[in-house]
Amino acid sequence: QVHLVESGGRPVQAGGSLRLSCVGSGDAYIRYSTTSCMGWFRQTPTEERREVASIDSYGDIRYADSVKGRFTISQDNANNTLYLQMNNLKPEDTAVYYCAASLGLPSCSGGFIRPYWGQGTQVTVSS
Repeated sequence: QVHLVESGGRPVQAGGSLRLSCVGSGDAYIRYSTTSCMGWFRQTPTEERREVASIDSYGDIRYADSVKGRFTISQDNANNTLYLQMNNLKPEDTAVYYCAASLGLPSCSGGFIRPYWGQGTQVTVSS
């Protein structure tokens, strides 16, 4: 079993910052997390789930254009944790944020394949 648990979402005013965390667990996660494509997605009631940021085992990092320069993805392999630092938040960043992991997929260049998902954490940015 693989479990991803997000935390850190809460209401915040525009211009503020949040750091989301995603802790992974399970034998497969422990074994493959360092050779995996990991990332954050977000979804609103009116939009499909979309990739926000990703990081892979080669150290390649990608961001959606809408968050470049404001969001930073990072990971702490020693603690099985993926982070998303979000600065200068805007109302349009309001969404449920999901952690994703394609275990054993060393590169994110081809996109996520059969990812594991967390349960999501709500970020609400007010103007």
